[in-house]
Amino acid sequence: MHPAFSVVLLTTLIGAAQGLMLGLVGIESLARLRADVLPHAFLIGGSGLALVLAGLGLLASFFHLGHPERAWRAIAGWRTSWLSREVIVLPAFMGMTALYGFAHHVGLGPTLGLGAVVALLALLLFVCTGMIYAAVKVIREWASVWTVINYTVLGMTSGLSLAAALAAFTAPVLVPGLSAAALASLLLGACTRAASLWRNAHLKPKSTLQSAIGVRHPRIVQKSQGSMGGSFNTREFFHGRPRAFVQGVFWSAVLAAFVLPALLLGSGITSAAGLVMIFGVQYVGLLAERWFFFAQANHPQNLYYQSVA
Repeated sequence: MHPAFSVVLLTTLIGAAQGLMLGLVGIESLARLRADVLPHAFLIGGSGLALVLAGLGLLASFFHLGHPERAWRAIAGWRTSWLSREVIVLPAFMGMTALYGFAHHVGLGPTLGLGAVVALLALLLFVCTGMIYAAVKVIREWASVWTVINYTVLGMTSGLSLAAALAAFTAPVLVPGLSAAALASLLLGACTRAASLWRNAHLKPKSTLQSAIGVRHPRIVQKSQGSMGGSFNTREFFHGRPRAFVQGVFWSAVLAAFVLPALLLGSGITSAAGLVMIFGVQYVGLLAERWFFFAQANHPQNLYYQSVA
């Protein structure tokens, strides 16, 4: 498939926002159980940062629309469409995140109930986003529970890395715990992503070039698309990049999203600059990982449209 960079930005930005809010709510819950006092700057700043990330992701999504002025109509199919459900849940998540941060800003007593709602919406949003692709049965690389799992775990990973960086500025005592949680989530994400890649590598195509065009000859080679240039099919259902480029993106994702952050987090870095660097490197890696997620998906129509000419 053709990876739209606006969608790559959308899914990685809101994933980091969701993971960050889940981290904040988890930290607050533990603090309440242990009767610890959390710096309000950490919770308020984290809520504001999550809101900015989600807002940027929402803005990026508009660049993927042919008619942005009609975006509001996307909610009409909420009964059957995971995209419509995402369009509903994302603003709800942003609204509750803003309310959560405001409650801490004005000191409105215990916010565990509000935090539970934010966490529930964050998890629901992960499911909606992942199911947009997992529900597309014709693209077998996506049609798996691993799609939803990886969206959730990788979003949690980037959010916890960001929470650790934020804590370095506002609540240094929380840095070791958040760094350890980010590392654990990162290792889990590496395992779940590896499992999905192993599954995809062992998929056996249900269709062949012969069945695609109804010709039983043992050897069929496309010489021309039937026109002198590209078409919607070759632009939207294929990334158009050489194999070496796709493999380069894959290994860049492995290095930047998993290997380097794991080594850096494991080294015990606690400085604000170091943790911000870890999040930055990891986020760039997740951009590459998400690009590869879309590029790896092989639409059945590519059996026919193998080349432009």
